[in-house]
Amino acid sequence: MTTTNPESGPSDDVRRLERAFQCAALDPALSGVLLFDLEPRLIRPVARLFAATLGASAGTPAVVIALGAATRDEDLWTTSRLERQENGIAFTVGPGPLLDDSGPPSLAVVPDLAHLSVAGMRAAVQLVGADIVSVEQPGLRYVGRPRARWLAVCRSEDVGRVTPHLLDRFALRLGVPGLRTVPTEWQVDAPLVQGPLAAGSDEAITRVMEILGPGAGPRRSLGLTRLARALATLAGQSEVTAAHCEDAARLIGLRITEAPTSAERTDLDATRTLPPPPLHVGDSGRRATRAEKKPRSADEAALLTAGPAQGVGVVPGAPTGMPYPEDEAVALREFTPLRNPWQRRSGPASTHGAVVGTRRARDLRDLALVRTVREAAVHQRIRGNREFTVAPVDLHSNVRAPAPERLLMLLLDHTCRGDWDWQDALTPFLQWAYTARAALHVIEVGGADAADELRAESFAARGVLDPRVLASLYKAKGRATPLAHGIEQAGKVLRQAFRLHGSALSEVWLVVVTDGRGNVPLQASHTGRLHGPVGAQGVEDSLAAAAPLAALDRGRLRIAVVDTVRAPYGDLPFALAETLGATVVEGREGHGS
Repeated sequence: MTTTNPESGPSDDVRRLERAFQCAALDPALSGVLLFDLEPRLIRPVARLFAATLGASAGTPAVVIALGAATRDEDLWTTSRLERQENGIAFTVGPGPLLDDSGPPSLAVVPDLAHLSVAGMRAAVQLVGADIVSVEQPGLRYVGRPRARWLAVCRSEDVGRVTPHLLDRFALRLGVPGLRTVPTEWQVDAPLVQGPLAAGSDEAITRVMEILGPGAGPRRSLGLTRLARALATLAGQSEVTAAHCEDAARLIGLRITEAPTSAERTDLDATRTLPPPPLHVGDSGRRATRAEKKPRSADEAALLTAGPAQGVGVVPGAPTGMPYPEDEAVALREFTPLRNPWQRRSGPASTHGAVVGTRRARDLRDLALVRTVREAAVHQRIRGNREFTVAPVDLHSNVRAPAPERLLMLLLDHTCRGDWDWQDALTPFLQWAYTARAALHVIEVGGADAADELRAESFAARGVLDPRVLASLYKAKGRATPLAHGIEQAGKVLRQAFRLHGSALSEVWLVVVTDGRGNVPLQASHTGRLHGPVGAQGVEDSLAAAAPLAALDRGRLRIAVVDTVRAPYGDLPFALAETLGATVVEGREGHGS
């Protein structure tokens, strides 16, 4: 495969992508390709490269299917068709885009794996790398080998939010943080080699275990072995060797340790199989260390200590990025990631939220019209009615993602923290948000890394497990404190939440952590520049912006101000709390400066 610009030529990262896509197209067991830290603007051209590789044999690019946070089961498994037959127009249900056997294999593209819908995650866990799949949907029963390929993108800092069941399905992983440009047009030189795959060997299996080290899971070992088999097949070899395993490891960015000699490997195997030496117990009754330990060679020590979280790295001159960043990520995953959240409410509140599926209707509210008509059309011939009839058993209603019932909003003033760890003061609120599965909205002022130090910054999160929430608690303090702008932003978000979710939003907490020393007037935050001396204008604007919040729905809204106990002007947090109609929470003992 070559690009249309032969003068510059493809970069090393582009060549890695081409090789990885060729392996995925050749071997259905490598159907899942996961790219870490790929820039969003490059997802489309990279997907075109993969689609062109899949369609090389058929002469047409593969069909691209986009999966995101709103993907439903009906979008993946079945396809509805109206066909003209002898007796008239018939309604049929066929396999969906992920199960289509006609033409080249389809390509499912997931731009953000951390935000994939529950239906999309279930489909990926069921299909990626599977030999045989059985699918039963209304009007369809499918049993066969899935042909679709998957291209997923995920940021390294978000990998801790993805369930391990989903990550393990992607055998081909590449970190491409250095990829900056991708040619816009591709030209496939020739279709991939068709025929049997290269045969495995004991030498290849042994080398894979040496590269990954002890502690690597079976899926990683099997994935690296399959990748080496695909590379050997592309090279025209009939058997996989240790060199192919090393090429596969370099392709995905694994560290290559020097293979031990035969004598060292025999010595290492003997060390692993011998029983451990006896343990001696001292006079004090405590267990002592082992009596003797055989000194290990440098290669042996490297093999014993190289694990997925330690030995896997990037060699000099090799591509940057780790193929298994979840080994070092903080696990912030949901308890049941493959289940739709339970809807606690019934009635009008349940008709809000994005549609994530359908189910048999229990009443006539929020009917899924397309699914109802399709279900009725399937049974028209069996019923023998001359007119189109919809029976009660055909009725289906929408299943919607539940609207958040609780919301926690944090207004964090980084300039008041200093050497004080405010996590203890915020822990009760964060624990409440976790147990209640509340949505979060964080507003930050006074951060050292703020894009504009005169304005507040904010982000919305689905829950406290979002890595951005923990990162926001430990940012360095800056110089300016646009407290008035932060309070103004909090009021806008609260009004929007009450207006959007209505009665479904039953409880809201606004927690303000500040010393009250706002030194940026509201006009400066709106215009982006200061207008003369500040004086006390920033504090006065903060109190003026806080006054309207006291008039919001206090039956559902609760406000707390965390007193940082800083001198001088220690009364400013209390003045702010009085204006907000809030309770004051003691933040720390003693007085700071």
